[in-house]
Amino acid sequence: MKDITIGVIYGGKSTEHEVSVHSAGYVCELLEKKYKLVKIYISREGKWYAQDKCGYLQGGDKPVSPVVNEDYNLYGADGKTYKIDVFFPVLHGAMGEDGTIQGLFEILGVPYVGCGVLTGALGMDKELCKLLASFYGIKIAPYIKLEKTGKYDMAHLEAAVKALGYPVFVKPMSLGSSVGVTRVDDGKALPSAIEKAFKYEGNILVEKGIDKAREVFCSVIGDGKEIHTSLCGELKTVSSAFFDYKAKYEDPHGCDMNVPADIPEAMQDEMRKASATIFKVLRGKGFARIDFLLGLDGQFYFSEINTLPGMSATSLFPQLWEASGKKYDDVLDILIKTAFDRKNENDAYSIER
Repeated sequence: MKDITIGVIYGGKSTEHEVSVHSAGYVCELLEKKYKLVKIYISREGKWYAQDKCGYLQGGDKPVSPVVNEDYNLYGADGKTYKIDVFFPVLHGAMGEDGTIQGLFEILGVPYVGCGVLTGALGMDKELCKLLASFYGIKIAPYIKLEKTGKYDMAHLEAAVKALGYPVFVKPMSLGSSVGVTRVDDGKALPSAIEKAFKYEGNILVEKGIDKAREVFCSVIGDGKEIHTSLCGELKTVSSAFFDYKAKYEDPHGCDMNVPADIPEAMQDEMRKASATIFKVLRGKGFARIDFLLGLDGQFYFSEINTLPGMSATSLFPQLWEASGKKYDDVLDILIKTAFDRKNENDAYSIER
């Protein structure tokens, strides 16, 4: 398959820049065994570079720009051109996971791995995802939405949050990797948690915490018609009150991973069914990871969808598929094939008759 050139894109302007670069290193390591790669690093300022080695900006990296051209897709500052057969974004968070770069790929007319524009945009909005999941009968935790431009009385808000019941989690509406998220156990800590979340985004959620919840995850791959779900996995935090950014990426002993999760088979089947439903409702194609909270009473709640989840060797996504009997490099092959199939299908619909 060395005749297929894959443009792996990573980095980006989001707060999850480091996570993206870490994920891309492993993806490139696996893909370059089978495919020809063009490794594309996007700096925090949004500038694109072609790299010989996946990582942060290095001497010798060549500035490139995406272009609409039948003969090539990237144009280098030195005049070199690059013809990409399929883009593989390994970008997390804003301007990578939210449908924006997927829109660019659509304009360039090049196949790309992962969910499309609509799914990415919906997937980044935690409230819209919850509303859709709830509409289809999947339980969600109660929440209050706040807008930075709106006016609210703190006393009334504190009363409303007290009615939800502490603890609550204050979080930005559309960020991932637990960026800007605070667990709040009483009213005194609420104002500072809200102020922190508003530093990242103008819309935030104050969500009721599920008592001693277990964090359970399920991965999904599919082409929109046939959807496959992995076994479920669980993360147990060790060093933090919840699975925050530090536990995920900074503390090597911040959590214990249990794949597959130690939960009853019937409950796991229900979670996998719910994962497939959410993926289908959001018009998902490619892959995603669905996150749930499992309460002490045995009830699970949809938390969020990650349409470009972590993809490093230690990430949940590959481990869930390995536990389900699928080799990770085989899963990557499936995702690349799905990208070509979607492009062919879309092109067939666009033909004038």
